[in-house]
Amino acid sequence: MPEAQLTGLEALKREAAVRAVALVESGMRVGLGTGSTAKYAIEELGRRLAAGELVGIVGVATSEASDVLARQVGIPVEPLDPRPLDIAIDGADEIDPDLNLIKGLGGALLREKLTEVQARRFIVIADHTKIVSRIGEKSLLPIEIARFGFLSTIERLRALCPGGRLRQPGAQPYVTDNGNYIFDAKLPDSGDVLTLERTLKGTLGVIETGLFLGMAERAFVASLDGVQEHVRRA
Repeated sequence: MPEAQLTGLEALKREAAVRAVALVESGMRVGLGTGSTAKYAIEELGRRLAAGELVGIVGVATSEASDVLARQVGIPVEPLDPRPLDIAIDGADEIDPDLNLIKGLGGALLREKLTEVQARRFIVIADHTKIVSRIGEKSLLPIEIARFGFLSTIERLRALCPGGRLRQPGAQPYVTDNGNYIFDAKLPDSGDVLTLERTLKGTLGVIETGLFLGMAERAFVASLDGVQEHVRRA
């Protein structure tokens, strides 16, 4: 949508994306996030390339949709490889005071984590509705699971997180870009998320979780009062 047509929170989300993309310098390898806010960052990066403000940028997309959008706006894209990324910019579904995140409601959590863990700097862009006092306060936790034996995996997960459901928007379960299913778990009201993350990752059938702990350096958060910058506490 053209900038002139954006209003309210959408315009602020775009401003947050612009603030994040301002950290990108020529010659960088950039992790390209997925979702309604991350798309503004991809579009702004493409604009800066087209305007000659940046050169030599290469993107690594966290989803097939972001790969397509990046190519449409003129960003060269290459697959993820062992080289570090200079920066990654992505949205979040929850952000706690320590910049721990829940991500993955858009279904790209595995590729997002694989990409963003290799970034020297991981920058989050979001709107104020994503701010929480504790992880799991508002959002379910997406957990990517293998399709084979998925009902057994779900039973194991329900022993840890009693609430939750298999993501199934229609007659068939949702399938990720990696060919897996997603179980959206309701987190307990209390507990150590670091311990929970280790336990979930050790559960047979689980491929990855949407807990992004200790990864983000800073977040640009859009609200009706403007864009606020949050920096992870040491």
